[in-house]
Amino acid sequence: MIKLTNMRFHITSFLVIVILAISSVVYAEKKAVLIDVTGAIGPAVQDYIQRSLDDAAKNQASVIILRLDTPGGLETSMRGIDKAILSSPVPVVAYVAPQGARAASAGTFIMYASQIAAMAPGTNIGAASPVNIGGIGSPGENKTGEENKKTPSTEETKAKNDAAAYIRSLAEMHHRNAMWAEQAVLKAASLSSDEALKQHVIDVIANDPSDLLNKINGKTVTVQGTQQTLQTAGQTIETVKPDWRYQFLSIITDPSVAYILLLIGIYGLFFEFYNPGLVLPGVAGAICLLLALYAFQLLPINYTGFALLLLGLAFMITEVFISSFGILGIGGIIAFIVGSIFLLDTKAPGFTIAWQLILLMSVLSAVFFLVIIQLAVRSMRKKVVSGREALIGSEGVVLEYTEQYCSVRIQGEIWRAESEIPLHPGQKIRVKDVLDLILKVEPI
Repeated sequence: MIKLTNMRFHITSFLVIVILAISSVVYAEKKAVLIDVTGAIGPAVQDYIQRSLDDAAKNQASVIILRLDTPGGLETSMRGIDKAILSSPVPVVAYVAPQGARAASAGTFIMYASQIAAMAPGTNIGAASPVNIGGIGSPGENKTGEENKKTPSTEETKAKNDAAAYIRSLAEMHHRNAMWAEQAVLKAASLSSDEALKQHVIDVIANDPSDLLNKINGKTVTVQGTQQTLQTAGQTIETVKPDWRYQFLSIITDPSVAYILLLIGIYGLFFEFYNPGLVLPGVAGAICLLLALYAFQLLPINYTGFALLLLGLAFMITEVFISSFGILGIGGIIAFIVGSIFLLDTKAPGFTIAWQLILLMSVLSAVFFLVIIQLAVRSMRKKVVSGREALIGSEGVVLEYTEQYCSVRIQGEIWRAESEIPLHPGQKIRVKDVLDLILKVEPI
């Protein structure tokens, strides 16, 4: 009887442990991850979303909410985000919120790539036409007015058709309105949240993330080729906060910051080469230059503009060492300004350099190198104060004189001297020439 009681006790204990383990797993899975995406879509946002999706999958989140408020951004970053969404084992809900937010341009593609598309009241979606893809001007931009509208360039047509085919494939994958998606790309069409729901561009309208989880509960989505039914009602929401890496990438990939880092790097190296041994300008310049080059690797730069900017700086620096009567300096300033304008020649939101910053840095660079040139010219006009040239014409006094030997004091130093005219101690003399270590002198 005692053995039977012990066996029942062990079985009961085992069942309790199993139930608790299952309950803990179920509880751990009932969690939604919220990722806020605001501002332009760029390399920093792409890295942030990709890492957040990976972490959500490792933590066995039931659903991921991308809360969007973006004017658009870079095509390469947008496609990287779409690939991360499509390859994620956790269903992704793209949610345009709060009220007044938008998912324009690249944001529209991200909405179509997600398993569930949702919007808050008072938001909008669309205007997904590609503009100036890759940051290189197209031939059609040389035309104006109606002529440019009637005859778009080949590059523009190819870019729009490619984007239209891409968003159509995303729409077909998630059974959404593919016709409107093409219009958003080809004709920059836009919709409000109510119109988007009526035209089956989105799946649901929700006031907040909690309302969103309740409304998508029970919906069936396709994740990596398999059907999943969402069980999201009443789930807790864990908000992912941007970490230091996102903040760092956001700063250095800002076009204006990258532009300033590049100039600081070049100026720092210039000072280090001009005055070897200062160390600090060289170290700071090398770090800033490497950060700038890394940032420009991620940004859609125009390499012609980048080359012109570097050429302009090289011309202005060369003017300091080789006097060209201002020709190199003026040419360098012109190349610097033109290169700065072309450097980020793209209409992607958030990825342009303000013309005020370009003008300010151009003026500062011009003034800086003009001051350097002026100081160099002044130094060349000054009388030489050391070496052979400084000795010639200097005056001194005879210390000792014999037919075989003569010594004089010049500039506080004692030299051996020779004179064609006899001298006597205490007599003042002037240096005529210097041969090896012997001074040719004459009496005053």
